[in-house]
Order: sequence, then C-alpha cells, then structure tokens
Amino acid sequence: MHLVDVRIEKDLYEANDALAAENADRLRAHGVLGIDLLGAIGSGKTALIERLAPLLVERGLRAGAIAGDVYGDDDYRRIAALGIPAVNVNTGKECHLDAHLVDHGLDDLPLDEIDVLFIENVGNMVCPTDFALGAARRMVVVSSTEGDDVVNKHPMIFRSSSIGVINKVDLADLVGADLDRMERDMRRYNPEIRVFRTNLKTGEGVGPLLDAVLG
Repeated sequence: MHLVDVRIEKDLYEANDALAAENADRLRAHGVLGIDLLGAIGSGKTALIERLAPLLVERGLRAGAIAGDVYGDDDYRRIAALGIPAVNVNTGKECHLDAHLVDHGLDDLPLDEIDVLFIENVGNMVCPTDFALGAARRMVVVSSTEGDDVVNKHPMIFRSSSIGVINKVDLADLVGADLDRMERDMRRYNPEIRVFRTNLKTGEGVGPLLDAVLG
C-alpha cells in the first residue's frame, strides 16, 4: 500500500511539473515575467502587489495577477482595484495552487498586455512548496508578527525561493522579533537567496525589492 501511495505521489508531481513547464513556455512566448508569490495569511502578499504594481507603471511596465485563495475573492478585489488585469482562482479544499489551476488562470488573462504577472499563492507556508507553477521566480514573504522563528519552522519554502521578504519591520520591536535572526535563517537554508526588509504601509524597502524582482 505504501509503495502505491509513493507512486501516485510521484506521478502527481511529474504531471504537475510537465504542465508547469508548459505554463513557463507560454509566459515566455508572450514576454511575461511570472512571479510565484508565497507566504502565510497576513504576511503581506497582496499589499506587496499593491505597492509594486504602480512602481512598475512608472518604469513603463504592465502588471497582472492571479489571486489564489481556498475560498472567496477578498484579495482579488483589492488587486482588481489597482486597474490591472487579474483573475481569481479558488482551490476549494486544496491548500495550494498547482500548474493546472494556473493554466486556467492564464486562459482568462490578456497576456499580451502584461509584462509582470504576480501569481499570489494560497496563504500557506508548507503546501505550495512542492508545486511548480511555471513562474520564472519564486518570492516568499514573512512578517515580523509571525515570530522570528517562522523561517526556521519552514525551511523548504526558502530553499526553493530566490527572493525573501521580511515585512512589517516597524512592528518587530513591539512583538520582540529579531529581524537579523530571520535573515540569518533564510541565508542558512538558502545561501543564494536575496533578502529584503519592508514596511508596506510606508513603502520602505520596496524600490530595491522591485529591482530584484525584475532582475
């Protein structure tokens, strides 16, 4: 029974990876830079899109987004209010987006009118880790209010990400969070990760982060 379970899981990942590769080819064909945006509920993923989208416009670039949630459209409505192309994708009982769901999301977007596509994953630090979506870069957001041990508790998501964001730096002292520890933990699990500290209420740190996103 265990061998069967392992085989089914392997087949699932292989099928997802194959479709993710197709998504990647599709985005490249339209000249779209895909960003897989990960983080827990309340870390600041949607707020980050709200900050980055207008800055992209200033640079002559057009943003778009896929808003992934288990249920509801709260994040989607915030993103759509920016006036950028966006679609809402509900996963139902699943705690992550997969390549198949993203494929359907791409069907509903005007890809020729988008330069940078943010794929906001479900608010979870575990489930999305093993599911490639076809994005060129993976960015994970954590906040000081999650505790300075949050990185150490979720090592795999940082190992697979190229950009790490520590948000709500203004609240670190209030909650007793050691930002240096959070950054050290990110680099310990992934020496190549680029780490940025932000306060998305004021926009602090967002400019250098955008430079890294555009890479």
